[in-house]
Amino acid sequence: MNERFMKRLVAASLLLTFSVGCTSSTLIRSEPSGAAVYIDGSRVGSTPYTHSDTKTVGSSTRVRLKKEGYEDFETVISRNEQFEVGPCIGGVFLLVPFLWVMGYNPEHSYELETRSSSASADSM
Repeated sequence: MNERFMKRLVAASLLLTFSVGCTSSTLIRSEPSGAAVYIDGSRVGSTPYTHSDTKTVGSSTRVRLKKEGYEDFETVISRNEQFEVGPCIGGVFLLVPFLWVMGYNPEHSYELETRSSSASADSM
């Protein structure tokens, strides 16, 4: 193989590793399913919902689940839950991919609590 081809192959590999490796995804589930999902205050869908982003290591994302008849559920997921191989490999060649070396766990499951009847009566 010639040197020019090898340089292009390495550059393409790094670009692919960098662009794909920056994204982390997690499946957000609820019991019962069908809860409205709010990410950082914006409604994005219903459970089960796949969330993906390119935030850097240690970033947090606010998640709120809402379903009629159930208490609203709020939590925070952090981009420091699981080691990501792609950015680590890219980081060997360029330091920047190390910013994405950690990602979300593949799945987050939450059980919603039924709204109590006294709380429902108080809100009327």
